[in-house]
Amino acid sequence: MKISVAVITFNEERNIERCLKSVALLADEIIVVDSLSTDNTVQIAQTNGATTISQKFLGHIEQKNFAIDQCSNDWVLSLDADECLSASLLENLQKIKANPPVADAFRMARMTSYCGQWIKHGGWYPDKKVRLINKHKARWGGINPHDKIMVDGLTKEVKGDIMHYSYHSVEGHLEQAQKFSTITANHLYELNKKTNLFRLYFKPFIRFLRDYFFKLGFLDGQYGYTIARISAKAVYWREIKLKQLYEHGA
Repeated sequence: MKISVAVITFNEERNIERCLKSVALLADEIIVVDSLSTDNTVQIAQTNGATTISQKFLGHIEQKNFAIDQCSNDWVLSLDADECLSASLLENLQKIKANPPVADAFRMARMTSYCGQWIKHGGWYPDKKVRLINKHKARWGGINPHDKIMVDGLTKEVKGDIMHYSYHSVEGHLEQAQKFSTITANHLYELNKKTNLFRLYFKPFIRFLRDYFFKLGFLDGQYGYTIARISAKAVYWREIKLKQLYEHGA
C-alpha cells in the first residue's frame, strides 16, 4: 500500500513545514499544489521533500480534486496546510499501510486549536473527516468552501487526531467567517437556492443554541462562547448575502 499525501496551499509558510514533517514517515510521495503563493511556502515545501505544482486557485473542491489527480499512487491522504498528524494517528496509519484492511476510505477525528486552546466541544470535536482515500472510489464534493470527501464504497475509522491549527485570533475567525459566507452564498445562488424569513432570522439563533448549549460549547469557556456567536453570525451573513444576490443580482 503506497500512500501519496496531497496538500493545497496559498501563503502557508507559517504552517506547511509542520504539516509535511508529520507525514514524512508515512508518505511515499508528497504533492503540494500551490495557488501562486507570494511568501516562502513553495521553498519550504520543496525543502521538506514535496513535489510542488503551481495552479491558480480553482475553488476549494476543484483545487483539492486537482491535487488528488496529480498523485501517482491509488491511496491519497488529503490534508490542509494548517493540519498535521498526531503521533497516535501516524502510528495507526502506518499499521494500515503495512496491513491494509478491506476499505475504500478511512475517517479520522480532527481537533482544532483556537487562539492557542484546543476546542473539545460545541460540535468542533471529534469533527470526524474522511481523509485517506482510494482515489478511484472517492472525490471531494459538497458546497464551496465547505468541502467534504464523498465515498463510493466502504469507509472505516482510524483512531488518533488530525491536529488543526486554524484560528490564531478572533479577528481572523471573523474575517474567515465573512469570506466563507460570501463564497457559500454565491454557490447557493448558482444552485438557485433561496433563503426565507426562518433561515434569515431564526436559524442563526438555533445555531447558537445548538453549539453553545446542546453541543456543550460552554465547557470550552470564553472561546466556546465566541465560537458559537461567530458561527451564528456566519449563518446570518450567508443568508442575508444570498437574499441580496436575488435582490440585486450576482
